[in-house]
Amino acid sequence: MERRTCEELTPRYYGLCAIAGMFSAATTHLAITPLDVLKVNMQVHPIKYYSISSCFTTLMKEQGPSALWRGWTGKFFGYGAQGGCRFGLYEYFKGIYSNVLVDQDRNLVYLLSSASAEVFANVALCPFEAIKVKVQAQPCFAKGLFDGFPKLYASEGIQGFYRGLVPLLGRNIPFSMVMFSTFEHSVDLLYRNVVKRKKEDCSKVQQLGVTCLAGYAAGSVGSFISNPADNVVASLYNKKADSLVLAIRKIGLANLFTRSLPIRMLVVGPSITLQWFFYDTIKILGGLPTSGEVASDLRGDEAG
Repeated sequence: MERRTCEELTPRYYGLCAIAGMFSAATTHLAITPLDVLKVNMQVHPIKYYSISSCFTTLMKEQGPSALWRGWTGKFFGYGAQGGCRFGLYEYFKGIYSNVLVDQDRNLVYLLSSASAEVFANVALCPFEAIKVKVQAQPCFAKGLFDGFPKLYASEGIQGFYRGLVPLLGRNIPFSMVMFSTFEHSVDLLYRNVVKRKKEDCSKVQQLGVTCLAGYAAGSVGSFISNPADNVVASLYNKKADSLVLAIRKIGLANLFTRSLPIRMLVVGPSITLQWFFYDTIKILGGLPTSGEVASDLRGDEAG
């Protein structure tokens, strides 16, 4: 039997999951900062940056290579905080809801757990996201977190840090619900219909392979669902509109779904895949099983 650093569903287990989520989210979001800079500028300045290639060439010409790394501190610390809450609290709430909703469909447990965790994750992320978006779309605003925080507080007060909280929740709660649910169902589907072996009978490499495939599916589906709110967040933080309703009207219903969608899927799909890979790698190093439940392992099937 493998030696474990902690047992499942214990405070140490949830702590390990939070640390793993923090590390995986921070590193992957840091790595894709250039793609995120392109995405934000295409959202905020759609006329000037009408395609990925035009945005890249224009930024390089006008601002130089350093422009592609604007806001990296906000991404590293902000999404690290979000990842710790998102993954750690998801496992925590899943344990709670699994005991409370014993006879309910497991999908309900996944949805409730991810939504509950994401509320806390976004409260932690919001101030960092406010600085990040401004730094990326307004080069003269600030260089990063350390000069951006006092500048935003001086100009807008505490409200400035949470101006986009509602659309941020509107973006990330549906994303998280779809992402975790898709991941769980994809893992179940892959083991039962593709691998056709029990998880515990597969090697660690095979388990991580399943994790990556399920993670990519989860990220791709989630990015499409959350794209409208992502456009609204960028618009509000850069004062392209003064309210949620005005932002939606100005962007247009069709553009809410299509604007920056290709690059968002390019950013989110690989990012979520790497997050799940790093997350499960850390769990394996701790002697824990990889994420995702298989139908044959569920309580209801065992009872049957």
